[in-house]
Amino acid sequence: MNKVIVIAGPTASGKTGLGIEVAGAIGGEIISADSMQVYKNMPIATAAPTDDEKSQAPHHLVEFLDNDKKFSVAQWCTLAKEKIDDIISRGKVPIVVGGTGLFIDSLVDNISFEDVEVDEDLRQSLMKRDVDSLYDELLRVDKKAAENIHKNNKKRVVRALELHYLGSSKTEQNENSQKEKSPYDFLYFVLQYENRQTLYDRINLRVDKMLENGLLDEARAMQGKCQKTCAQAIGHKELARYLNGEASLEECAQKLKQESRRYAKRQITWFKRRQCAVFISMDKLKGSAVKTVIDKCEDFLNG
Repeated sequence: MNKVIVIAGPTASGKTGLGIEVAGAIGGEIISADSMQVYKNMPIATAAPTDDEKSQAPHHLVEFLDNDKKFSVAQWCTLAKEKIDDIISRGKVPIVVGGTGLFIDSLVDNISFEDVEVDEDLRQSLMKRDVDSLYDELLRVDKKAAENIHKNNKKRVVRALELHYLGSSKTEQNENSQKEKSPYDFLYFVLQYENRQTLYDRINLRVDKMLENGLLDEARAMQGKCQKTCAQAIGHKELARYLNGEASLEECAQKLKQESRRYAKRQITWFKRRQCAVFISMDKLKGSAVKTVIDKCEDFLNG
């Protein structure tokens, strides 16, 4: 069976660096599993791999999509499978690296979601409401679905509520989704921090570096150029209030750190359900984390 490595985990957990180290050791190529890194012109906000990082290992599905285009999990899965097959055909090892749990698990579980008919009247009624009230309602009626959706992603919140009111909750739909046996054999790593504050400190430091590296200029250049999905990138939407004269830069920076920590918490909740995963405690293993993962990858590939 064709073998694929997965390196998942919350934002700022060290996925990119670890992925590059592993790729170099086992002859791998990296496939990004990040719903925002697919977009062009947003490398700072999305923490896309730098030119130096790309020179150390081939990267795929990064910065290829125009900012006015929509992009779905189904599209990503199709492209990811094409890349996996191509990489394997060249004698290399595919390494899926990212933090978008829905993308990764849809690939690993080989999921094809059933369609539920759209009720346009219901959708229009929901879309007229503010996203905070919609998200609060979703928390009440389908908490599990709410925990896996960003509260500012109005389209996904509305869709989850639609499914609930049409008699098929998002959680039920996921559980009842069509599955076929995957053509791939996966070794699924999840990076974690036993001390949550250590991860939060890394997130805060990353935000500071993003601002130092020009995040504000990037956000200014992209104002009004993104469709709704692209506009959800953490970083740009928080700085929009400063660019619009509604808040100070310091207030927006603190908000960005807060939203990034909240996003990480949702990612942790998502990935900890993955019982088949190999959890790597980055703060406990420290310098030995890379060797631990590489050793497990070599055993998997040679098994």
